[in-house]
Amino acid sequence: MEPEAGTDEAGRGCLAGPVTAAAVILPKSFTHELLNDSKLLSHKSRDFLKPLIESDCTAFGIAHVHPQKIDDINILNAALLAMHKAIDRLMIVPEFIIVDGNRFKSYKEIPHECIVRGDSQYMSIAAASVLAKTYRDAYMEKLHEEYPMYNWKKNKGYPTKEHREAIRRYGLTPHHRRSFRQLPEQSTLDF
Repeated sequence: MEPEAGTDEAGRGCLAGPVTAAAVILPKSFTHELLNDSKLLSHKSRDFLKPLIESDCTAFGIAHVHPQKIDDINILNAALLAMHKAIDRLMIVPEFIIVDGNRFKSYKEIPHECIVRGDSQYMSIAAASVLAKTYRDAYMEKLHEEYPMYNWKKNKGYPTKEHREAIRRYGLTPHHRRSFRQLPEQSTLDF
């Protein structure tokens, strides 16, 4: 079907920061030998691909869902909401949506298909994966300027040993997800 949007998200497993989604419509002829699931690409490759995707795509949209909303509706629903918001931002209404993963809530009346590991099989999902990851990383690098002690420019809010040590030492920020177990020895209710 034409146009077909691919969508994916980044940041589901983080302790801090938003979950970020992208939706991308690519021309049928688009291809690039580097383009793949963003998790399989280096930082340098993702940064190289981002402007190529943005300039060559038919349309793209990016959306963040922030920790307070994640805490209110849970991470799965927040990821689905981010994908819907990213699709909302497309300048062209897609006729079909392909989604990385196995869960999605219908978007308006547009048919969709969930594809496990779709980001390594379909160019538009891979492109969405790259944009979601690069936009989220840039967001976390900006937050790092305000909270350098958590080293978000490096760990991007993921549960690294260094990030958890900073939580022990400095506590939580408004950017931490309180519904997540921030430290292994504590329940989410302790925050």
